[in-house]
Amino acid sequence: MNAVEIEEAVSALAENPFDASEFPFSFLLAFGNKPTTIKKLRNRNSNKSDVGGVLQNKNVHIKACECDHVSETLIDLEKSPATTKHKVQFILATDGNVVQAKQLSSGDIRIFSFTDLPDNFGFFLPLAGISTVKEICENAFDIRATARLNTLYVELRKRNPDWDADINREKMNLFMARLIFCFFADDTEIFSKPGLFIHTTLEMSSSSGEDLHEVVEKIFRSMNTPTADRAKRKIPRWAQTFPYVNGQLFSGDTSVPHFSRIARSYLEHIGKLDWKRVNPDIFGSMIQAVAEDDERASLGMHYTSVPNILKVLNPLFLDDLRDRLEQAKDSKQKLLNLRKRMSKIRVFDPACGSGNFLVIAYKEMRAIEAEINKRRGESIKLSQILKTNFRGIELRTFSATIARLALIIAEFQCDVLYLGQKEALREILPLETQNWITSGNSLRIDWNGICPPSGKTVAHRSDGILDVPVKQSKIEFENEGGEVYICGNPPYLGSLKLSDEQKEDIKLLFKHRTTSYRKLDYVAGWFIKAANFLSQNSACAAFVTTNSICQGQQLPVLWPLIYELELDILFAYTSFIWKNLAKDNAGVTVAIVAITGYNDVRPRHIYSVQSDGETIQRRVKKIGPKLEAVGSVKLPVVTPVKSAPPNRSTMVFGNMPIDGGHLLMSAAELQEMSLTEAQKRSFVKRLIGSKEFIRGTLRYCLWINDDKVTEAQDIPQIMGRLDRVRIFRENRNESDDLSSKPHRFASVRQVGNEHLIVIPGVSSEKREFLPVGIAPLGSIASNLCFAMLDAPLYNLAIIASRLHLAWIRSVCGKLTTRLRYSNTLGWNTFPFPVFTDKHKDDLTKSAENILLARELYYPATIAELYDPDRMPPDLREAHEHNDDILERIYIGRRFKNDTERLEKLFELYSEVNPQ
Repeated sequence: MNAVEIEEAVSALAENPFDASEFPFSFLLAFGNKPTTIKKLRNRNSNKSDVGGVLQNKNVHIKACECDHVSETLIDLEKSPATTKHKVQFILATDGNVVQAKQLSSGDIRIFSFTDLPDNFGFFLPLAGISTVKEICENAFDIRATARLNTLYVELRKRNPDWDADINREKMNLFMARLIFCFFADDTEIFSKPGLFIHTTLEMSSSSGEDLHEVVEKIFRSMNTPTADRAKRKIPRWAQTFPYVNGQLFSGDTSVPHFSRIARSYLEHIGKLDWKRVNPDIFGSMIQAVAEDDERASLGMHYTSVPNILKVLNPLFLDDLRDRLEQAKDSKQKLLNLRKRMSKIRVFDPACGSGNFLVIAYKEMRAIEAEINKRRGESIKLSQILKTNFRGIELRTFSATIARLALIIAEFQCDVLYLGQKEALREILPLETQNWITSGNSLRIDWNGICPPSGKTVAHRSDGILDVPVKQSKIEFENEGGEVYICGNPPYLGSLKLSDEQKEDIKLLFKHRTTSYRKLDYVAGWFIKAANFLSQNSACAAFVTTNSICQGQQLPVLWPLIYELELDILFAYTSFIWKNLAKDNAGVTVAIVAITGYNDVRPRHIYSVQSDGETIQRRVKKIGPKLEAVGSVKLPVVTPVKSAPPNRSTMVFGNMPIDGGHLLMSAAELQEMSLTEAQKRSFVKRLIGSKEFIRGTLRYCLWINDDKVTEAQDIPQIMGRLDRVRIFRENRNESDDLSSKPHRFASVRQVGNEHLIVIPGVSSEKREFLPVGIAPLGSIASNLCFAMLDAPLYNLAIIASRLHLAWIRSVCGKLTTRLRYSNTLGWNTFPFPVFTDKHKDDLTKSAENILLARELYYPATIAELYDPDRMPPDLREAHEHNDDILERIYIGRRFKNDTERLEKLFELYSEVNPQ
């Protein structure tokens, strides 16, 4: 269950009559416990309580008590030996009127009325396996509002199947946006009296809800009609109490879906919420999830976005504004100059979604402006920061609509906070007709037309804030030389997952620049569009992106194009997990990259998010495309080399089975086959991949030579597996040659009796040395590792060095944050000096010393031996000696650090690969 679903369940629990005997079980059900779990607790099979309550092991101890005995009951629960013994997280006592609860690890206590249980549900979310609670507690209203809107939305779609069709979906979404405005206006005095909308709709409609759509439609038409024209247009007198909203919010089709009795009830419940508490920072993304089928599973999982968005906005420009404010102190002239500067700033999100980046930027700038006004003694001065300076492009029309609505709400809330309710009300209506969020394909729209450079006028306009055709014309206003900051979180789709239209987007952007554009992820389109914009205008851009564009095969395609435009990396966040609030705390690994012109004199910074959440900031001279400190931004771009140069051994990709798992087997599966020892010797070999090598996992494979196929097929256990391989390959439409030879791996790169040096394809970035070693004789390297066949041992010493690790970290890709090795990009490109026979002998002995040091700790695995906190001293010493030998070959001494290592390696690379 996600946070929204839990809130709905808790709300239902609080609204129903209190049943002391059932409450503990209903509470646990609300937080995602399965009925089978509850059944065990009811039967006391797993109920460990010793005070007559319900205790769930390592979770919660609950007791419903008599009236006015809540405090004493909570004390009893805390003193209970069972509470300590079973490592309970929470204790909770209630009499149906008051709830008292305590989180034992933190000591945090909550006391509230039973009816307020839904407002406090976030406190208990660890019971559902959701660990990020602070953000939910702070945004409990947004979850409740989303839950209610979601139930109404689902019910209306059920009641109006014609509105549920794709052709009418935008009409439904527009209706929901209008409702949200009405609810907000009800509770903020934008309407003439509190609750005007919800009270009118309920009073003027029947309890069945059958005529409710007619009532709401008349209200919408009234708000779209100037007061002087209402009588002429036959607006009912009761509907004329609503103000003229303008802004085209209610223009066009004002039809309303039909309501059922249930939908009317949902509307009533939504109207009773306190909409003053809505947080537009994240509310927009939640509403987007309500209306978008492909996002409904993410309801309530947007709360970690705010601190992550500030990772983009703060170093992009907000920190600079705050620094200027601090430097200005109480100088009225400096404060005035800063305020004028801020009034001209444009914030532009070309993939704005529901407007989160724009809303947060707006609110942060209003806070800075308010402090300026306070220091100048002008606290009630109207804001000069216009919401129309916060521009966006969004493909989905409804998301663009919500983005504009979120900015309207943010503006009103800021006016209330800094100017007062009276002034805020004076400013909000009628709404402006200017449109500042464009709906369309960002990669096909000219960004200069949305956020124009100084002195040019904008070519995009619509007739209202909700009417946003892609081909807009009209609006004219001057940029007056203001700064432009581009930001956002563009789509992450990988190059292999693009639709035909998306592939065409990338082709149109890159085909005249590079023939390798098919390797690029979709997000690369936003970077090149931003780069084009920056090359023409004074601006800078920062995007959240998957780290794929800063590593591997995409790096040499994209970054030379950016550097050609004389752009530079301003700041970067290295890879970190952008988590959501799903029970499994899932997240995507991202980086943040900001680009600017070479002439931007601001210092460059690299930010790294540590495992404990702390952020480390480093000031550097230059940032390279791998998001590392470099001496020069114009480092040579390393491109893959298919074949190993003549000065080194060949490294091959492991053997790929494409077998549906039927040629492979665990130790247990091999034993179940009951093969004789002779059969095993003939047809079974040890399989080595990344996991098998690093963790010592035993795995095997069928390895059948062509001249022994008939013999193998006579063994039923083997023949059954081969049949399953054949069927699997036929179903995949593999080639006839592959399907007709189910005994063979799909790609075979070894005979099967070679000496193998094995290098895992993926390994932890935390290790100080790359895992590399010797496989048992006769092993088969899987496609999850790389191998050298019968290669001299000194190669192992090179791969195990800090020097080679620095190169791999710099030029190869990553899988999330883990290192992803590549033979074509990491080994074949690694700069070699001239190795003499003496050098090779020394390195061979060094490799032997490393292997011998490992043997002393048999059966410890590579994972155990190379844990940075537990690495044996003699093994570490063997590696240090190995580094000493190799680095002296390169420069006659040890390198001081990785920066110096890379400078030397890139120098050698440039000598062989001039660019």
